[in-house]
Amino acid sequence: MPRTPSTATPSPVKAHAFAGVFRELEPHMASLDGFLRDQLSSFEPEIRAMVDYCIDTSGKRIRPALVFLSGWREPGTPAAELVRAAAVVEMVHLATLVHDDIMDSADVRRSRSTATREFGPTAAVLLGDALFAHALHLATGFPTTEVCAAVSESTRRVCAGEIVQTLRRRSTDVTPADYHRIIDLKTAELFRVSCFLGSRLAGYPAGFVAAADRFGRHLGIAYQIYDDLADFFGREDKIGKTLGTDLASGKLTLPLFALLDRLPAAEKATLSEEIGGTRAAEPKLRLRQMMEFGVFDTVEIAVREEVSGARAALAEWPNEAPTRHLLLLCEVLLSQVASLRPVA
Repeated sequence: MPRTPSTATPSPVKAHAFAGVFRELEPHMASLDGFLRDQLSSFEPEIRAMVDYCIDTSGKRIRPALVFLSGWREPGTPAAELVRAAAVVEMVHLATLVHDDIMDSADVRRSRSTATREFGPTAAVLLGDALFAHALHLATGFPTTEVCAAVSESTRRVCAGEIVQTLRRRSTDVTPADYHRIIDLKTAELFRVSCFLGSRLAGYPAGFVAAADRFGRHLGIAYQIYDDLADFFGREDKIGKTLGTDLASGKLTLPLFALLDRLPAAEKATLSEEIGGTRAAEPKLRLRQMMEFGVFDTVEIAVREEVSGARAALAEWPNEAPTRHLLLLCEVLLSQVASLRPVA
C-alpha cells in the first residue's frame, strides 16, 4: 500500500552543534587553502587558471575535514603533515568531480559552471588527470612511503569504481550488491583513507586507526546513498549542483532499485526503458511515484544502517579526542537526509 510521506522536519540543533566543530576547524581550513594556493605555481602557467577554478569550486571539503577530525588533538594550528594529507585527498576528490561531471554532462557544481562546461570536456579530462598526478606528487613528500601507497591505492580503487559504474550504465542487469560495491569504491574509499591518514599521522593507537578506517567507510557509503537520494528529492538551488542526472544517464541507484521493486510490471518495463536510454527519462513522474510508494523511507533506512555501522566502529573508543567530533558528522548527515523529506 502506498505510504504517506511524513511531515516531520529536521531539528536544527544537531546541525548547529556541528557548526561549532567547523568553527574549530577554521584554522585548519585556512591552512589548507593556503597550501592549495601555493600548489598553483607547481602547475604549468598555461593551466594554472583552470586548476585555480577547480580549487575555488571545491565545496564543503568533507574529506579534508575527516583528515583533520580523525587526527584531532586540540584546537589551534594544525600539524603540517595533516594539512598536506588533507590537500592530497582534496586534490584526488577534485579530480573525480571533474571526471564525474563530464560523464554526467553536468552543468553546475557548487553553484558554478562545471569545469567541463567552462573548458570543454576534452580539456577537462586532462585537467582531472593533472589533479590526480599532482595529488600523488604531494603524497611523495612524506618521510615514509606509507601515505603515498595508501593514496595511490585509494585513487586506483576510486577510478575502478567509476569504471565499473560507467560500464553498468544503461543496464538494469545490476544488483543491489553491485551498487553497494560501486559506491564503496567510488565514494567510501576516499572517506576511509581520509580517516586512516588523519588518525595514523596523528599517532593514535593501531586499534583506533582501524576503527577510524571502518568509520570512514560506513560514513562514505551513507553519504553516497544520501547523495543519490538528493538527486531525486533535492533542489538545485539548495544542493548547488545539477540534479536529475542519475536517471538521465542510466545510472541505477538505490532510489531507483526501490521504485522498480514497487512498480506494476508494465510501469516497471517503462522505467527500465528509461534507464536503458530507449525512452526519454521522466524524472518528475518517477519522483511522484517514489513519493507514492514510500521510496524515501526505504532509502533513509539504508542510510541509517550505515550510520549505525559508523557509530559502532568507534564504540570502543569514546575517550579518544576525535571520537566526539566524528560522531557529530553522523548527526549532520542524518539531518541532511531529513531535510530532503517531502512534505505531504
